[in-house]
Amino acid sequence: MRSSTTISTTPGSSWRPTTRRSPTGSGCAVLNASDPGNVSEPRSSRPIIGLTTYLEQSRTGVWDVPAAFLPQVYFDSVIQAGGIAVLLPPQPVDAAIADRVLDGLDGLVITGGKDVDPARYGQAAHVATDEPRPDRDAWEHELIHRAIARELPLLGICRGAQMLNIAQGGTLHQHLPDVIGHGGYQTGNGVFTIVDVHVEPHSKLHGLLDAVDVPLPVPVYHHQSIDRVGAGLSVTARTGDGVVQAVELTDVPFGVAVQWHPEQHEDLRIFAGLVDAAARYRTDREQSNRQERDHP
Repeated sequence: MRSSTTISTTPGSSWRPTTRRSPTGSGCAVLNASDPGNVSEPRSSRPIIGLTTYLEQSRTGVWDVPAAFLPQVYFDSVIQAGGIAVLLPPQPVDAAIADRVLDGLDGLVITGGKDVDPARYGQAAHVATDEPRPDRDAWEHELIHRAIARELPLLGICRGAQMLNIAQGGTLHQHLPDVIGHGGYQTGNGVFTIVDVHVEPHSKLHGLLDAVDVPLPVPVYHHQSIDRVGAGLSVTARTGDGVVQAVELTDVPFGVAVQWHPEQHEDLRIFAGLVDAAARYRTDREQSNRQERDHP
């Protein structure tokens, strides 16, 4: 039986607004272009990491057209952690297409953005829920399932954590203020809030962050959260009021998803963990391919 989360209605004591702008809110600040010289590993040997994007109306020069969009801070984080970033716009949903895309990747990031369509987890839309993006929802759902099937290293960020949970049969709280009585996790105007999360010992996340039983401050910007936990997932971090802040897949080498925004933090350990897992995945795949060629 799948678990549901228990959330306290008492606000936490760690609401400390930051001055960092949210790329998925009203602002769209990005980092300066990363310096490839900061990464010592030879470029040809770095693992290839795919990051999902989403369609937004974009104005540039004389053009005003739908365009694939992803804040630079996401792929800068991958590059600075030692990976090669490849952007993945929504595609027609087809298992063969998803597999073809994943064949060229060593790792996958399901990024943040607007709310997942609640119809995907059997609910009517709350008045505060964003307009659905069915193209993105369907594409990411397919990518997640195909990635899990091949044990491709996977990182979910904010909406990406929610999408992973939904893909595994879980549900969401559509509007946290209705559940916990305050809107401290998304104060608006694209300003991140810093909250303290408690990471479960012996989890993959605990190992990545070396979180020694002390609260970990993280930047958040979300009004939804995981409710019923999907199959094959375990909760690995919460805030003091019980809101789920991380889950991970229990039966794959690397399947980590966080409700917060690690790309908005100078600490790259989560991205470094993904890149390291992706490098091992690529090495194992290359060895397997060689063995198949040598012993058909």
